[in-house]
Amino acid sequence: MTETVISSATKTVKIGFDQPFVIIGERINPTGRKILAEEMKNGDYSRVESDARAQVAAGAAMLDVNAGIPLADEPRILAEAIQLVQSITDVPLSIDSSIVAALEAGLEVYQGKPLLNSVTGEDERLEVVLPLVAKYKCAVVAISNDEAGISENPDERFDVAKKIVERAADHGIPYSDIVVDPLVMPVGAVNSAGKQVVHLVKRLREELKVNTTCGASNFSFGIPNRKGMDAHFLSMAIGSGMTSAITNPLHEEVMQGVMAANVVMGHDNNCANWLKRYRQPVPEGEGAAGGRRRRRRG
Repeated sequence: MTETVISSATKTVKIGFDQPFVIIGERINPTGRKILAEEMKNGDYSRVESDARAQVAAGAAMLDVNAGIPLADEPRILAEAIQLVQSITDVPLSIDSSIVAALEAGLEVYQGKPLLNSVTGEDERLEVVLPLVAKYKCAVVAISNDEAGISENPDERFDVAKKIVERAADHGIPYSDIVVDPLVMPVGAVNSAGKQVVHLVKRLREELKVNTTCGASNFSFGIPNRKGMDAHFLSMAIGSGMTSAITNPLHEEVMQGVMAANVVMGHDNNCANWLKRYRQPVPEGEGAAGGRRRRRRG
């Protein structure tokens, strides 16, 4: 079974078919967060630090770090944010940017083997990102769109993923270092979005033998009770073979859905993680039988 190994200086995380589902915390991202964007632009990383600590405490096995701020020095900000996060937590990171210079700046300061987020199927993008992946011996998120955009046909998105895997092999990058994002559509706009992902994840697992990830909250965009919807979407995606997701571990419903899916898939031995999180403490003085046994009278 394929395992994608990601590491910090001191900790290793395995993304794999026989591994517990990997939650990649999404909160360190200034997109749509004006206060965070302004702080990061001005070199204030206090909110980055608090978001990192909170996500790890909530159960994130990895953290995604993004510094996409318009008209800012993204390479510098991303490198500084990565160094800060690595100084306060030992979880591995996903280095997230659409700017190649920022990706390389992050790779230069990173300690360990990160997940590079991301490469798409456009020839021009492949030619600049894949050499970075090979040079720094990291893993990479492969997003299933190309010059034609995002197809609503999951089989066409599979073809893009296959192209990326084959091009990566030309650079000496093994398929185990490629984590495919099948692209999750908003179900409020595309009614078949869930079915598309289930179909595509199964093909990616069985035919390309690659691990998968997604931006989980895309699925519920524009509809009410988003946390509940994301939780059920992820549990079904896990059942079809998805092995990681970039999402918010601070949403209890989402974490509960993921942890329950780990139990169902046999990835939580003896339900140990579920019991640790949800078992109620035994009231003082009560034993395993639910209370004190009365002494028999002769």
